[in-house]
Amino acid sequence: MYKVYQRWLGIETDFNMMWRDVGVMLILSLVFTDVLESTPGLSPPGKPTLTGCRSPEKETFTCWWEPGPDGGLPTNYSLYYSKENSDVLECPDYHTAGKNSCFFNKNNTSLWVNYNITVAATNALGRNVSDPVDVDVVYIVQPHRPENVTVAVHAVDGDDPFLLVRWEPPRKADTRSGWITLVYELRVKLEKEETWEEHFAGQQKQFNIFSPPSGEVYMVQVRCKPDHGFWSEWSSTSYVKVPDYIHRERSMWILIAVISAFAFLIIMWTANAKHSRVKHFLLPPVPGPKIKGFDKQLLKGWKSEEMLDHLVIRAFAPASDYEDLLVESLEVYDMEQELVLDGKDLREGHLKSKSPSDSDSGRGSCDSHTLLMEKCGEPKVDQTTILKEKQSGRGTSGEEQ
Repeated sequence: MYKVYQRWLGIETDFNMMWRDVGVMLILSLVFTDVLESTPGLSPPGKPTLTGCRSPEKETFTCWWEPGPDGGLPTNYSLYYSKENSDVLECPDYHTAGKNSCFFNKNNTSLWVNYNITVAATNALGRNVSDPVDVDVVYIVQPHRPENVTVAVHAVDGDDPFLLVRWEPPRKADTRSGWITLVYELRVKLEKEETWEEHFAGQQKQFNIFSPPSGEVYMVQVRCKPDHGFWSEWSSTSYVKVPDYIHRERSMWILIAVISAFAFLIIMWTANAKHSRVKHFLLPPVPGPKIKGFDKQLLKGWKSEEMLDHLVIRAFAPASDYEDLLVESLEVYDMEQELVLDGKDLREGHLKSKSPSDSDSGRGSCDSHTLLMEKCGEPKVDQTTILKEKQSGRGTSGEEQ
C-alpha cells in the first residue's frame, strides 16, 4: 500500500513539473514577444512571392519564390501544395534546386493535374503567406537548351558552298520514346553585324544555310520548345568562317554582262560603218507634196493686183473670136511645115490630135486667097520668137482646157 502511494505521488510530481515547465515557457514567450515588439525595427515577415514553376522534361518540376522583408528576425520559409481533392502537403525537397526553391521528383509529379501552391514565411513575431498559384505540369515545360551545336561549310558537286548546322536535343528530354516532342529554331548572323536572322527548323536536327557571304565569320545559336510550353534558352554560340569564293549566280551574271557588252560594241561598229543605210532604214525620207503649193517668197514680192491677175485672169482666160483662132491655126500650121522641112519634129502627133477631122477646119481654110494675101502681107517675124510664143500659147490653152 505504501509502495502504490509512493508511485502515484511520483507520477503526480512529474505531471506538476511538466505543467510548470509549460507555464514557464509560455510566460517567457509572452515576455520575449513583448520585448521584441517593443524593440524598434523588428516586425513580422513580409509577404513572399511565388515567381514561377518549370518542368524541363515533363517528368519533374521545380518552383521558386522570392522572400519578402524578414522584419529583422530569422525567417523560415515553407512551401505547401495540394492536388485536386487531396490534403495539404509540404515541399518534399528544399535542397536539390537551390535556395528558395522546391523540387518535385517523379514520384511527386502528376500530369494533367492542378497543383495549388503557396509559400509561408514565419519568424518570432508572426507569419505571412503568399498568394496561391495553380500549376499544371504540362503547361510549364521549358526544356534545357540543345547540346553539341556544330556548324560547318559544305559543298556538293562543285556547287556554291553552304552552312550545315547540326545539334542534339537536351539529354534529360526523352524525345526517342515520344514522351516529349521538341521543335527547334536557330538564328544566325555575321560577326560584324548586330541583327540576328532567325530560321524555324521544325523537328529536324540539322539545317542548311545557302549562299553565305564569302570570307565572313558566321555565328549560330539554337533553341527548342515542346508542343506545350516555352522556348528554351539559346545554346552557346558556334562560329564558322566561310572561305573566299565567287557565287555561281554572280559569275553567270558577269558572263552575261561581258557577252552583252561585246554584242553592243559589234552593233555600234556596224551601225557606224553603215550609217547612211541605217539612217535611211530607221528614218526613211518624207515624200514631198504631190500638189505644188504657193511660193511664199514669190508671194511676199507680189502686189495685190498682180496676185489677182495671176489667180483670176489665168484661171479664166479671155475668149478669142473665130478669126483669131483661124489665123493662129494657120500660123501654127505654117510654122510646123517649115520646121518639118528643116528636119525638126515639133510634136506633130500632138498637133494632129488637136486638128479637126472635117474638111472645114484650119487646113481647108487655107484655100482662101484673101487670107493668104493677108498672111503674106504681114511683116516677116523672127521664127524663133514666134515658136517660143506659140509654145507658150499652147501651154496656156492646155491649162485652160
